[in-house]
Amino acid sequence: MKVILYMAMTVNGYIAKEDDTTPWSDTIWNAYYDFIKQRGNIVLGRRTYEMMKEINEFEKLGFPTTAVISNQANNQNQKGVILVPSPGKAIEAIRQNGFEEMVVGGGSQTNTIFMKNGLIDEIYLDLEPLLFGKGIKLFADIGKEVKLQLLEMTKLSENIIRLHYKVLK
Repeated sequence: MKVILYMAMTVNGYIAKEDDTTPWSDTIWNAYYDFIKQRGNIVLGRRTYEMMKEINEFEKLGFPTTAVISNQANNQNQKGVILVPSPGKAIEAIRQNGFEEMVVGGGSQTNTIFMKNGLIDEIYLDLEPLLFGKGIKLFADIGKEVKLQLLEMTKLSENIIRLHYKVLK
């Protein structure tokens, strides 16, 4: 199972403002929707899932198979949503649904636990030409150095780029 971290972020490494807002351009949003639709799945932390559910983001994503990392009981009753207690169980759940690639879609705590445990194989970063003064970082303290190999750089628009990295293990 290939585990892919996919995030949009500012040039200074933030994935959201302090108030959880993500003022990304249409280019970024459309790239995100396309990426998730192509793969058909996403893994999220509980908080990110709840925020996305509140604004009907799953409809725009084509209702992908969604694993939510949470220790809380499942009370969503949403088709295609699987609550799991850990990254390992998320990988298992996505694999059992017939996928060979899995997309980790945040938030920061979820990104961090996957990276700390050496579970991320590739990273896609869509860089919006913004700087936030404060906010939520791509990763919290991962406690170790991780080396990356740039596989591809794609220009999504005149000012927006996508970086595709392999995580060296």
